[in-house]
Amino acid sequence: MELSFVKERIEHAVLCKQLANIVGTCYVEYWGRAASKLPKGKRLLMIKGDGSFAIHQNRLLRPTNYMMGSTIGCELSDDTLIITASKLHPKETMKVIFYNVDDLQSYEMDEASDLRLFGSERELSDQLMQDLSFLEAGLKPLNQEEVLRKGLVDILAEDKEGRLVVIELKRRQADFNAVQQLKRYMDQVQNMKGKKTRGLLIAPEIRKNARELLEKYGLEFFAIDFEVSNPSTKIKGLQKKQKTLFEL
Repeated sequence: MELSFVKERIEHAVLCKQLANIVGTCYVEYWGRAASKLPKGKRLLMIKGDGSFAIHQNRLLRPTNYMMGSTIGCELSDDTLIITASKLHPKETMKVIFYNVDDLQSYEMDEASDLRLFGSERELSDQLMQDLSFLEAGLKPLNQEEVLRKGLVDILAEDKEGRLVVIELKRRQADFNAVQQLKRYMDQVQNMKGKKTRGLLIAPEIRKNARELLEKYGLEFFAIDFEVSNPSTKIKGLQKKQKTLFEL
């Protein structure tokens, strides 16, 4: 393809906030928080309407290099097409030098954010708030998303002996970091409230090293299973309480 034609098409796509895909032989340089170079080779450059700028190779899902929210510019120089993405805060620049372009396509795309996530931790937390006795007899909720100095407790509850229970919920396998997070939150709550506090980690499963750390800290683990469906997600074994007169 003629590089002058490609330049005009890209400038039009950027102006109209279209999605542009450019395939060709190029060399890539990046300067910013670090510096990198990609030698001459055939790659895909993807430019999106929000200023996202990504270089893809024929391997892996993630781009080889990318920038977000950048300003895009094009220029012809010495039989090459130079496409530049730049930002001021933080200061970053990526320069893609195309020696030839095999294909260029641009598309009008919807920008609506209409993705709905089923089975999110918040959705599972909402279900548990309906009846914490599913986890332990006499356990009652006090607050959901309790704000701490450095973090947010998923559920703060009280057990039948009057102890506070910090509940941390994970929708995937709980790891070492999840246990450390729970311990940190539990210590903060105990210091803030001045009451004896327990820590309960809830997840479908837990890694071996995480369970060892959990036991070392004297924390507890509860395994849950849930099924994802449209439009909701259900924790298996959890029975919703009947509505109260106030709810009716």
